Amino acid sequence: MRRLLRPQSMALIGGGWTDAVAAGNQVIGYRGQIWRVNPRRESTAKCRYYRSVDELPDSPDQAFIAVPARDAIDVAAALERRKAGGFVCFASGFSELGTPAGQALTDALVNAAPSVPFFGPNCYGIANFFDRCALLPDQVVGAPLERGVALICQSGTIGLTLTFNGRSVPIGYLFTVGNQTRLAVEDLIEMLCADERVSAFGLYVEGIKDLGRFARAAERARAAGKPIALVKAGRTEAAARTAQSHTGALTGADAVFDAFCRQAGIARCETLASLCETLKLLHAGGPLPGRRVLVMGFSGGDIAMTADVARHVDLQFPAFDAGQTTRLREILGERVTIGNPFDVHTYAWFDLPRLRSLFDTTLACGLDAVALMLDCPPETAETTAFTNVISEFVAASQASGASRSALLASLPETIPPAVRAQCLASGVAPLQGQREALEALDLAGAMGEAWSGGSAVRLRRVAAAPAALRMLSEFEAKAALQACGVPVPRSRQVPIAGAVAAAEAIGFPVVMKAADPALAHKSDVGGVILSIRNSAEAAAAAARLRSLAGTVLIEEMIVDGVAEILVGAIVDAQFGLTLVLGAGGVLTELLHESVSLLPPFTIAAVRVALTRLRVWRMLEGFRGKPAGDIAALVDAILAVSRYAEANLGRLAELDVNPVIVRPAGRGVVAVDALIRIG
Repeated sequence: MRRLLRPQSMALIGGGWTDAVAAGNQVIGYRGQIWRVNPRRESTAKCRYYRSVDELPDSPDQAFIAVPARDAIDVAAALERRKAGGFVCFASGFSELGTPAGQALTDALVNAAPSVPFFGPNCYGIANFFDRCALLPDQVVGAPLERGVALICQSGTIGLTLTFNGRSVPIGYLFTVGNQTRLAVEDLIEMLCADERVSAFGLYVEGIKDLGRFARAAERARAAGKPIALVKAGRTEAAARTAQSHTGALTGADAVFDAFCRQAGIARCETLASLCETLKLLHAGGPLPGRRVLVMGFSGGDIAMTADVARHVDLQFPAFDAGQTTRLREILGERVTIGNPFDVHTYAWFDLPRLRSLFDTTLACGLDAVALMLDCPPETAETTAFTNVISEFVAASQASGASRSALLASLPETIPPAVRAQCLASGVAPLQGQREALEALDLAGAMGEAWSGGSAVRLRRVAAAPAALRMLSEFEAKAALQACGVPVPRSRQVPIAGAVAAAEAIGFPVVMKAADPALAHKSDVGGVILSIRNSAEAAAAAARLRSLAGTVLIEEMIVDGVAEILVGAIVDAQFGLTLVLGAGGVLTELLHESVSLLPPFTIAAVRVALTRLRVWRMLEGFRGKPAGDIAALVDAILAVSRYAEANLGRLAELDVNPVIVRPAGRGVVAVDALIRIG
């Protein structure tokens, strides 16, 4: 791989596309050997053309194959014979077609070069700005540098677009991986963790080839201190499953991928612009310790907009303490309102010593990041007053070391290139575009929280989906869950004729349900009768349910609930066992919100997941109502996870809805359960 990525020689095999590759290497300053291979071109005094790979004077470290797909097989075989370092297969017409013929060509390519690493096929190319070499059949845009991010993209066009950015993203490597037939995203992450020049990884992915290896690669990158930010296409794609429960309906493949990124400490960005800003922030110092930030600027309008835009993220803007407030008022005067976000006004605009005192004070406040919001005029205008202020902020940031810092512009184009370079060289992230900048701060803070918060993700997957599925009766399902520690109500399952006696034995009030496993959603067909208060009402309820089932389930009725929670589990095709938490009961369909959680399932992880639900406010005690027994709820959720883990090879779907949360100290009760198992 070292030969492929840092070549002393390269072979360009094909016609017009290879001319662009040769031109790109001239632009980037490649100093190694370039051998051209084309049997139809005549050699000239400036360029010799070899008839085939076999005629080359030596084994090439890297090669670019730009010939028709069928011819690419023979070229790959020749590179195998010559023990080449590796190649990029630009040719298309392979497995990306989704046809038997395309797959056959892919198999032939793999067999032709069994020991040679390669990118593609259907791959646009790679570039190494550290070592000044490129296999790109297009313009090579980027400057040589000593340290930077590695971009890995499943789209050649998007990879190229990212190199065209006007945001000073320090790009050290660009890899487009095509069909990922041999080298995939996870391979590159694993290998580049040892490259000290790589500060972070930026990914554009559409699908993960090997999820288990990707998870291990992400953990290795985290251990190496190299954060990952990515854009993944396909947010709106629904999970390919038949959902018989609320759990299945609430959970899609994208929701589980979100959970994986959140727990693994990977920044999932919405747009390429957010990816660029996040990568700059990560390059300038890695993840933030948390999301406690200060944004200050010289305009009330900027600060008002910051507060508005920040409502879409989870950044925190802590107030200054009394001592800090006093010191800031001494610096800025009584006319400035001390707050966060912080409008510092322009009273000290030309007083650089006062500004330095301001910056020194704010950077020492113990926050996770301090951002100065300032948009500069174009370089064709007079910029000295602006750059003087920025220089004071950069100098204060270098001297402080207490908080990470960023220069934040509301418009992407209002930080000049020279200022961006000055900031990056000093460890200050130049963030362009207000929304993208705040998203970057939020993502970097969430990443830092995940990195410091505990164990990495440990996927629990199965080799194949269970067969011969059956639905347990509610009585069976609750008994199975109770054996793992899930609290359930006192209950009896009896024939219709024994319903009244069973209700009297349990004690009123009770709930009576039609006990037929085929009724997955009994309440939809009138199969659940609540608040039965005496024997006469029990007899009437049994008569009503007789048409639905010959057997009824009778349970004590829980009357002191403060909130209802859904607790579910699925076995995702890619990610394996996944817990799903959401608002329960009637709120499940009304709010339609959920949080997915991957192993390891811990008290801390479950509690954090619950806080992300809107129903959390009810658990804390809402509008004078008592707080719920959160500790008991967490214990019950972990008990559900124990059942799911114990039955991992057999479980298809589990839905406990609702778990009724009683007031603090009184526990929780799972009052309905659905289990499909093989």
